Amino acid sequence: MSTLISQPRFSCALAAQQTVLAIPGGVPIIHAGPGCSSKQYIFAATQSGFQGEGYAGGIHVSCTNSSEKEVVFGGEKKLSALIEGTLKVIKGDLYVAMSGCTAGIIGDNAGEVAGTFAEQGKPVVGVDCAGFRGNSYFGHEVVVNGIIDQYVDGFYQEEAPQVQKGLVNVFASVPYQDSFWRGDLEQIKALLEKLGLKVNILFGYSSAGVSEWKNIPNAEANILVGPWCGKKIVDHLKAKYKTPYIQFPYLPVGAKATSAFLRAVAQGLGLDSAFTESVIKKEEDRFYNYLVSFADFIAEYKGAVPYELYVAGDGLYSLGVADFLANELGYIPKGVYLDDDPPKAAEEKIKEAFKAVLPEYESALSFQADGELIVKDIDQKIGDSKKALILGSYWENQLARKKNEFFASLSMPVITEVVTNGSYAGYSGGLYLLEKIYANTFKQARSAQNNSGN
Repeated sequence: MSTLISQPRFSCALAAQQTVLAIPGGVPIIHAGPGCSSKQYIFAATQSGFQGEGYAGGIHVSCTNSSEKEVVFGGEKKLSALIEGTLKVIKGDLYVAMSGCTAGIIGDNAGEVAGTFAEQGKPVVGVDCAGFRGNSYFGHEVVVNGIIDQYVDGFYQEEAPQVQKGLVNVFASVPYQDSFWRGDLEQIKALLEKLGLKVNILFGYSSAGVSEWKNIPNAEANILVGPWCGKKIVDHLKAKYKTPYIQFPYLPVGAKATSAFLRAVAQGLGLDSAFTESVIKKEEDRFYNYLVSFADFIAEYKGAVPYELYVAGDGLYSLGVADFLANELGYIPKGVYLDDDPPKAAEEKIKEAFKAVLPEYESALSFQADGELIVKDIDQKIGDSKKALILGSYWENQLARKKNEFFASLSMPVITEVVTNGSYAGYSGGLYLLEKIYANTFKQARSAQNNSGN
């Protein structure tokens, strides 16, 4: 991103401190100026559904608070003292020292400083997350690969990894940046376990923490869910440990996509197709039973429900919910805006993935990191429709309220609701999304009554 943008949906690379916090037992250590860490917490946790500070997060994050002195004389000694103090004060299983813009400009090397502690047997990693190097998604990949190279790989210097049949590593939602990451990872893990797999989910409550990270090289395969973020990770693991990967290009939402996801995994791993189909049948029977019940609601309120679709979010979520709502609910995509600023090299593959599931709506897809331009475009396209559903951030919510259109939260910032383990992933995630969307029917009815009474 080389231009100024308004209403951004991501932060800088240092936001990956939240990636560290999402690892049970993970402790970030920040080498940056005053306020950098707290800004990342406010943006990536508070403004992403009030997800909480977590262990060793929020105001508890250790930071060098680099000043003019460090700019002139260097700050590596201060970082070393901070790491030493953090090891004494904050109990953790893995410590990740992350350098911000100040350190990046003057050339302080967090990796070298962390290495002096690693040589003493301390679980310390150092990575360069200077904000000018990239956004939240970039920082996430840098941190994960840094942990793999400096911590995980250390356990396999003497002997090669032992591949475990049925063990997979999952790389999907970016913790905290994706407001629903906790529930999504739980759903993905549960789905894969139904196929009989053992899953290193790596982040969140469902993860066993660093023991899973140590086990990464032993996986039979890596599973990447998403169009681009995480690709550098699975490519790196393939080069380092020769671990193959299976990529599903977006978050599977609802029955059609989730069944396709399970079949793709089963085929990639050579799992028994009959057993896989039995799992899918059971899940689809449950899903469509609920959907039939939901159809009664649609029949009753058909005059009040929307059918035009506008989606603003990153590639993982936008493609997933657009596929579900268009192909299983009959929505007409009018605008699908990807706001995660993917690399140019990834854009063509994203277009191919979109075309594969929504070929007649190719023109609806656009790449736009400027949130203000997204809102303006939606506003112009909607006009006086009154039949639109908008999925997006707080900014799109403001537009939906102004125009009295349907809305459901999908992307950052999410500051008008609390997210615990809600999820749009899988069969259950599709049903959850329907509940979120159509609860608006009654809200808007009340709003219309109030307006008519004034």
